[in-house]
Amino acid sequence: MNDIILLGSTGSIGSQTLDVCRAHNISVKALSANSSTALLEKQAREFRPEYVCVSDEKYYSDIKSRLSDTDIKIEAGIDGLCRLASLKCGKVVNAVVGMVGLLPTLTAARAGNDIALANKETLVAGGKLVTDEVKRNGVKLLPIDSEHSAIFQCLMGAGGNRFSKLILTASGGPFYGKDRAFLSSVTKEQALKHPNWSMGAKITVDSATLMNKGLELIEAVRLCAASPEQVEIVVHRQSIIHSAVEFEDGAVIAQLGAADMRIPIQLALTYPKRLPCPARKLSLFDVGGLTFGRADEGTFSCLAAARKAVSVEGSAPCIVNSANEAAVDLFLHDRIRFLDIGEAVCGALENVGVIPEPSVEDILSTADAAREYVLSHFG
Repeated sequence: MNDIILLGSTGSIGSQTLDVCRAHNISVKALSANSSTALLEKQAREFRPEYVCVSDEKYYSDIKSRLSDTDIKIEAGIDGLCRLASLKCGKVVNAVVGMVGLLPTLTAARAGNDIALANKETLVAGGKLVTDEVKRNGVKLLPIDSEHSAIFQCLMGAGGNRFSKLILTASGGPFYGKDRAFLSSVTKEQALKHPNWSMGAKITVDSATLMNKGLELIEAVRLCAASPEQVEIVVHRQSIIHSAVEFEDGAVIAQLGAADMRIPIQLALTYPKRLPCPARKLSLFDVGGLTFGRADEGTFSCLAAARKAVSVEGSAPCIVNSANEAAVDLFLHDRIRFLDIGEAVCGALENVGVIPEPSVEDILSTADAAREYVLSHFG
C-alpha cells in the first residue's frame, strides 16, 4: 500500500478514505481541499503529510498561516493539485468534485502513479484521453464508486470470460416513481434527502435527477470498453446489490454489501488484498427483500441526455457533465427550479458544438462553453 496522495480530503469520500487509512495505518503523503481550511488543518495535524494544497487559491494564505508552525509544504490552485499528483507514491486517490479532477488524473498517470478514482468527471469528460494515458503508462485505474467497484469485483474472478451486459443499480433517489408535475415544485431540501447514502450536496442532487446514474453509465462504458447498449440501469431501492455483470452464458454475478463507501474505498487502496474493514457487515436476514424496477428516462431527462451523449461520443459527454455542474450549482443557490436542471443539460447538448476527437484543450474549452450556455440561458 505504501503511501497515498489524497485529493479532495475534506469531502465525504475523502473523509471516509482517511477512516480506512486510520484502520490500516496507511501513510498519507499529501492532502488537498478546495476551501475547507479548518478541516484541512485538522487532517494535516493528524496525518502529518509532506504537502497540503488548496485548489481555491483565495485560501492559500489562510492554510499557510494555520500550518505555519509545521514543515508541511503548501501548494495552491490547479497547478498545485497537479504537482501533488505527480509525486511518487503508492496511489493517488482522486476524490475532488468536478472538472478540476481531470488534469490531476492525467498528471498522475503520466507520473506512473496508480489511481483510485472517485472523480466521475475524469472519465466522463476526459474519456479516451484518460484511458489511453492509463494504458500508455501501464498504471492501474481502480474505481471507487460503489457501482463501478462492484463491476470491477465481479470481473476480478471472470478468468478472461467476456461479459454480455453490465447491470448498474440505482437507488432511484428521493423522487423515484414521481411524475414531472410533482417534480415541478420540489425544493432543494427535498432533493438533498437521499434515502440510503450520505454524500456531498452536488452528488446528492445528481442522484435526485438521475444524472448521477447517467454519469456512471458513461463511466462504465469507458472503464469496461462496453457499448452503451451493454449497460442496463436497474432501480434497486435497498442499495444492497451495488451492481452486477451478466456473462455470455447468461450467468449473472453481483456484488452485495452494506451501503458504506468505505468498502469500495478500501479495496481500491489495498487491491488485490481484502482486509478487515471498519464498515458494518451485511446481514441478509435484516435486509429481508430486494426489489428491482426500471429507470424513468422520460421523466428524468438528465439520464436520457447522458445516454445520448455517450452514444454521440467526442466531446458530448463533457457537454452534459459541465452543463449539469453549472445547473446544479444554480439550483443549490435557489436560482433555478429542479426540472430546470434537466432542461439546461438537454439544451446544452443540443446547442454546444460537439468535437469528434477532442484534445485536452478542447475538453476544457467545451466545459467552459457548456457552463456559459447554462448561465446565459438559465442563470
